[in-house]
Amino acid sequence: MYDLYPSFDVGASKITTGFEALADLFTYSTRVVLDGYGGVFWDEVKTGITAVFAARGVTCAWVSVDDALLPADQLERLVAPFLGGDDPIFGTRFTGALADFFDPAKLEELHSDSSAEISLIYGCGAALAGWAGTLVYLDVPKNEIQFRTRAERVCNLGSSTVRDAKTTYKRMYFVDWIVLNVHKAQLLERIDVIVDAQRPSDPAVMLGADFRAALGTMTRNVFRARPWFEPGPWGGQWIKAHVPELPQDAPNYAWSFELITPENGITFSSDQHLLEVSFDFLMYFDSRAVLGDASERFGYEFPIRFDWLDTIRGGNLSVQVHPSPEYAARHFGETFTQDETYYILDCVPDAEVYLGFQADLEPAVFKSALETSHRDSTPLEVDKFVQRFAAHKHDLFLIPHGTIHCSGAGSLVLEISATPYIFTFKMYDWLRLDLDGKPRPMNIERAFENLDFSRRGRAVRELISQPVLLESGADWRVLHLPTHPDHFYDIQRLEFITHFEAHTGNACHVLALVEGTSVLLETSGGVRQRFNFAETFVVPAAAGAYRLVNEGAGEAKVIRAFVRPSSR
Repeated sequence: MYDLYPSFDVGASKITTGFEALADLFTYSTRVVLDGYGGVFWDEVKTGITAVFAARGVTCAWVSVDDALLPADQLERLVAPFLGGDDPIFGTRFTGALADFFDPAKLEELHSDSSAEISLIYGCGAALAGWAGTLVYLDVPKNEIQFRTRAERVCNLGSSTVRDAKTTYKRMYFVDWIVLNVHKAQLLERIDVIVDAQRPSDPAVMLGADFRAALGTMTRNVFRARPWFEPGPWGGQWIKAHVPELPQDAPNYAWSFELITPENGITFSSDQHLLEVSFDFLMYFDSRAVLGDASERFGYEFPIRFDWLDTIRGGNLSVQVHPSPEYAARHFGETFTQDETYYILDCVPDAEVYLGFQADLEPAVFKSALETSHRDSTPLEVDKFVQRFAAHKHDLFLIPHGTIHCSGAGSLVLEISATPYIFTFKMYDWLRLDLDGKPRPMNIERAFENLDFSRRGRAVRELISQPVLLESGADWRVLHLPTHPDHFYDIQRLEFITHFEAHTGNACHVLALVEGTSVLLETSGGVRQRFNFAETFVVPAAAGAYRLVNEGAGEAKVIRAFVRPSSR
């Protein structure tokens, strides 16, 4: 059965929970620095710790690092150039640092209180005040941050103004998370205590030394990111049926964030306690162990993502295109672009994929039709402009940047892609409203700045990958599913009856079981972990050799993606 809460076992007595346990780790400190990510409920943290010390008869003094923030109008001017003006979705990566949000003179004035037994400075960026003392870092998963944003419980960094969830998310993506990630990376080696703050009244706690040791073990074995799921206007019902532990009152589940690393977490377990932190901690700890040769190109950015798109008993995705690398860099500050593939994990008999233009397409006519449809809310004759292809289980459709495409209704797509994930230029969305009852924003102008009009007619059939046998044995074989030259990653399918022996070749392998009930993966480091149908898992480059054992009665099929040697 699909595991909603995969975890990496770090042994006994490594994780504790509650404010009592947290306070125990700095009871003998005189100064404590509580730093952390945006989305932490700092007032609840303060209340919980204060109650513990009050019960123990310990006096404590609290200092908020927010007292050293720049005035709100200065902060607005600082971030405004990166927010894309009136664009509801897109901005560009902030080029400054977290320190830019603070007045240096005011930071220096934030002193501890010698009359208290313990002084605590708290808030995002607290370590910038330069206090010597126990460093506690509180992390919150990004899906939880988004839930808190929708509940109007979270503001943007340095702001006390509650904005709508989409505006807040845009600022987070292009500004807040950029500076908070860099700050987090700089603190990693100094963290004395790591805290999972997603359960405000019951934080999970681990010593920093144990945390770094756990990261080191994880970078040399195998793990799953903790997935999360989102409904959408086109979402289907496959995910609800196959992952029944999910809340069934959701209208649908359009996406599974199987491995979209800027927003996934990784979870550690000890004595049945779970502690989750953001995936990027793994990269900051040792990106070379994770990515191998590809770390030279990608640094701290994990390059490959796996996610599901569920349109079974749902609707078509929007007709869309993704930007060129040059466009993504110039307009959004991204270091690489959203080159995708659609792997058909499951589908109904008449499922289809929209891909490429009709041979006789006239771009000006197409653009005019899109603009008319958008302006007048009238249907677009999509088939007049875009081709459709039958989709079958285990097909792979190639979607390099510039390619017009969308999944039709009736498929569970395993989207194997470069990691960027919000840079979709929608041209037509079947006159649907979003789940909030508002029209979805279209990006017709941006799309036409990126569409490759040579991908038309018979040439589009080259974007349907044709498997090639690479090697085989007694009861196994490896098929190459060739990708497009614009893709920096390659895809293979491992098919085996009993077991399959593999080696990373100093590349990170991202895998998913696409047929079969479960497989057991064994690493040379001694870790054994079970992965079930449809689950995505990662073997870091440093793991070296590993073995896949089929636990089902029939043939197991595992998809494997990795950065091409020529692209590392």
